[in-house]
Amino acid sequence: KRIVFADCDLEKTIAGTVRASFANQGQICLCGSRLFVEDKIYDEFIKKFVESVKSLKICNPSEKECQFGALISSVHKQKVMGYIELAKQEGGTILCGGTEPTHLSDEFSSGYWVLPTVVADLSPQSRCSNEEIFGPVITVHRFNSEQEVIELANSTNYGLAGSVWTNDIEKGKRVSEGIDSGMIWINCWLHRDLRVPFGGVKNSGVGREGGHRSIEFFTEQQNICVKQNP
Repeated sequence: KRIVFADCDLEKTIAGTVRASFANQGQICLCGSRLFVEDKIYDEFIKKFVESVKSLKICNPSEKECQFGALISSVHKQKVMGYIELAKQEGGTILCGGTEPTHLSDEFSSGYWVLPTVVADLSPQSRCSNEEIFGPVITVHRFNSEQEVIELANSTNYGLAGSVWTNDIEKGKRVSEGIDSGMIWINCWLHRDLRVPFGGVKNSGVGREGGHRSIEFFTEQQNICVKQNP
């Protein structure tokens, strides 16, 4: 879940949210598949966001300039493509992607490729907006107020990570505190000190790793009960 307010730094936010959506083809647990944009800038933001997504360099993954590769397996590709079809059935509009790339050389044409896909016009309660696709597919939604977007962000069974993009840091903190999520970034993504707690809420897990918590997490404690003779 990524929340973009109208007072954000537009260019930096677009770069950050594209990365947070499609890094490693969306196959990172911390990637977000739902993007909420304040209505005041929705049209401008989505236009530039889609342009940025379309500009991602898709090529031989071993080349330095490659920005987007293939999915992990044929089965996963079928799952992702299935969700794209579901998005259409649910009334979504494919703003970009939704298919396989056609420009790759024969050497890579049999890989498990799916273009980075942006879907608009879906209900926040739709399956594609709430289920875990774990691939290069995101849904975009409008909002008008802090309270509305907090409710939308929390209307899911998952809560590992999210980000809030605004130049009003107090607002960023206030909204972050209202979101059911184990980790929230403000104006950034994937910055992490290994000493801070890592973990989610709801169906995104229980417990925390990080720092001393990792020692506890990976420690197998043993309880030995001995009855003493009277």
